[in-house]
Amino acid sequence: MGKIIVTGASGQFGNAAAKLLLESVPAEDLILLSRTTDKLAEFAEAGANVRAADFDDPASLLKAMEGGERMLLISTTRVGTRVEQHTNAVEAAKANGVEHVVYTSILGCGKPGNPSVEQFDHLATEQMIEKSGLAYTHLRDSLYAEAVATAMAIPALQAGHKPENAGHGLCPIVSRDDCVAIAVGVLTQEGHGNKAYDVTGPELWTLPDAMALVSQMAGKPIEIEPVDDEGMYRYFDSLGVARKASDIVPDGPIPWASEGMVTFGQSIREGFMNVVSDDVERITGRPPRTLRSVLEQYQGLWPA
Repeated sequence: MGKIIVTGASGQFGNAAAKLLLESVPAEDLILLSRTTDKLAEFAEAGANVRAADFDDPASLLKAMEGGERMLLISTTRVGTRVEQHTNAVEAAKANGVEHVVYTSILGCGKPGNPSVEQFDHLATEQMIEKSGLAYTHLRDSLYAEAVATAMAIPALQAGHKPENAGHGLCPIVSRDDCVAIAVGVLTQEGHGNKAYDVTGPELWTLPDAMALVSQMAGKPIEIEPVDDEGMYRYFDSLGVARKASDIVPDGPIPWASEGMVTFGQSIREGFMNVVSDDVERITGRPPRTLRSVLEQYQGLWPA
């Protein structure tokens, strides 16, 4: 097997993927890309190829991807402009003879009528990769259990209540660990070309039930306030969150837009994420983590 490229290797997902790859792949067969290569010193010391690359600088990508055969393309965070970034990466990969692109997409991607703004970029990226002529694997990741355990649980426990527009829609909340493990499985095994996998946890949850479990484990009340989409926007407005990605203040305190989260909740409510798959266990050889196990892991960060 040839060299494996990991984009965004200094981010949470990329860093975890690089560590897991090192357990089964020689360090010299890894090409780890980042704008901040100093964060990858431990990998460089282990013998991995650490290279500076910027999604907004195609020339840097072209140089950084030399010698790669497979690429893990971890989606960037800039909703609305990331398709251009992803395209730069795939064009550089193709020019370097990379044969297979593994992309971190989103559950429900491409389902007709899915309102999730987040998935529009993912769908455009999936289609762009397919048109490139390279072999592809789309990993359609569900909502991260780690996000539920931190970004959702902590403010809800602090306030004692949480507005919610996802209603009783079901979502197979998944651990990021399992998303990383299936990515590494696909990169290091044969037979995954030109496929899309649903990357889900072992059970379906409504978001109110997930918060009820947080409340029970913390021994503190969380009152769920069912709201419509406009009510959800008003809640994020009150926190100072920009509505659209294009309105985000660069390097500001809040790097995300409410449009993505409100339409994500709508997507859950309307049933676009109501799916449980066995792809994680089939490809990694182990059952996916439960929501409870991830909540237990992060419980120490919750307000006392």
